[in-house]
Amino acid sequence: MLRTQFEDELDKLHNQFYAMGTEVSSQISKTVRAFISHDRQLAKEVIESDEIVNNYETKLEKKSLEIIALQQPVSTDLRSVITVLKASSDVERMGDHASAIAKATIRMKGEERITSVEEAINKMGRAVRDMVEEAMNVYIKADEAAAYAVAAHDEHIDNLFIETQNMTVEAIKANPDAAFAAKEYFQVLMYLERIGDYARNLCEWVVYLKTGKIIEL
Repeated sequence: MLRTQFEDELDKLHNQFYAMGTEVSSQISKTVRAFISHDRQLAKEVIESDEIVNNYETKLEKKSLEIIALQQPVSTDLRSVITVLKASSDVERMGDHASAIAKATIRMKGEERITSVEEAINKMGRAVRDMVEEAMNVYIKADEAAAYAVAAHDEHIDNLFIETQNMTVEAIKANPDAAFAAKEYFQVLMYLERIGDYARNLCEWVVYLKTGKIIEL
């Protein structure tokens, strides 16, 4: 394969990954909105869309391994392919968590809810979605400096996670009838926190792409 053709294949790989990331970012936004607005239909749409993300990962994995096997890339080219292979796995897990939040929306039909906690979850959800979008932009630009800055946002998400957990504990003390809702709130918070972790992982893969070093941001 000519060098220009090989570069075209890499570009297609990265563009397909970005499309996958865009799909997951949309699912995160939808699943939080569905949870807060108690929209079971929208939640079902998110669950059904998870298959789209899974298909993206399968195609990216197949193409990445194909390039490695047939082209035997080295140095920066190999890092580029490995980055897609590993990062797509992180994005797929984000999609899984978005789907899990949607399933929580369906389980909570008819249950007593706590408005203040849901408002806090909505706030955390927006922060997580923003971080995912920023991480994808860092990836597509291969911006190492920005990768460090975006990864630092995970601390803000962790703080929101702890604050909302504490709020939920206090709220359930005041309203024991919302115990089932509280259990789901803790689960949703955990899913959002994990999505933030995976967004940070994307930033780490950008650093690997640029430097060849695997570090923890």
